[in-house]
Amino acid sequence: MSRPAFRNALTDLLNIELPIIQAPMAGVSSPPMAAAVSNSGGLGSIGIGATDAAGARAMIDAVRARSGGPLNVNVFCHVPARSDSAVEAAWTEHLRPEFARFGAAPPVALREIYRSFIDGTDVRNMLLAEKPRVVSFHFGLPSPQTISLLRAAGIALFASATNIRDACIAENAGVDAVVAQGYEAGGHRGSFDPDGLDDRLGTMALTRLLVRQLRIPVIAAGGIMDGAGIAAALSLGASAALLGTAFIACDESQADAGYRAALKSDAAHHTVMTRAISGRPARCLTNRFTTLGAGIAATRIPSYPIAYDAAKALNAAAKAAGAWGYGAHWAGQGAPLARELPTADLMASLTQELSTGAPAPTHR
Repeated sequence: MSRPAFRNALTDLLNIELPIIQAPMAGVSSPPMAAAVSNSGGLGSIGIGATDAAGARAMIDAVRARSGGPLNVNVFCHVPARSDSAVEAAWTEHLRPEFARFGAAPPVALREIYRSFIDGTDVRNMLLAEKPRVVSFHFGLPSPQTISLLRAAGIALFASATNIRDACIAENAGVDAVVAQGYEAGGHRGSFDPDGLDDRLGTMALTRLLVRQLRIPVIAAGGIMDGAGIAAALSLGASAALLGTAFIACDESQADAGYRAALKSDAAHHTVMTRAISGRPARCLTNRFTTLGAGIAATRIPSYPIAYDAAKALNAAAKAAGAWGYGAHWAGQGAPLARELPTADLMASLTQELSTGAPAPTHR
């Protein structure tokens, strides 16, 4: 059965049939998932912020082995971490009792486990060679030279923004579209300055503000879980919707058993914004780690991604002991609406809901 087309400047640019973009959510997105989304007429995505150039190329190859459709490759453009040995030592001591619960000890020293794309010439050169249809930026922007090189290679560029100021900076830098990330979105806030004022704008308000402000397409992100949500974003002027939490329970998701169980629990109704896991604000299902970070001042948590080193070590110790409550269970406020389906089936449902205007069915 043919799929209805929703044409606009962005879908024409990307050569996609549907205004649906799967978010490159860490711990969720995978090459098989991205391929299934692209094969269904949307834009599939992978995130490469946690790997090197060789690992990223392997992920791109894995998508291309399954799909000839367009691909979005997401990179992190954070300012490299500022190490503070005193803060890091105090943080590991704060976590020590939790490690002890599982017969483990915290790392002797915390490391900067992820490298920023700002410093990643090798990753940039790999992208220039591989030429994915889209490269998207989170936490900021790379250098003007990198943006010029990527554009010259025919790669479309997206940038996340949580406010008008960051969106205007991205537009002026030469990106092709801005992702309007609302406060209800799961995963890391895309704020350029994580310590700056956050007006906590919701997806719909931010989308409408940016549609009126910018001359380039706007992609709505945050809390969108079904075709009705996509239609609402489009009605406000968005050119597409980016969905992340909607894909957590899909068959191709990388979410482990603990993550999936948490998504089906009461925790889905109580997501929280926390710095404790990674060092930057991120929305997560409530769990033991978010409780550990509750009420802790930002100045007492190591910088991103140094804090992540401790979090991953504690999660590994807990999982080894059969405990699942310490993971980076990123999820947005729409988490209770997640559906357990193969990715292709979810895309078919989203398409039908968007085409007919009918909301997703309810199950009581």
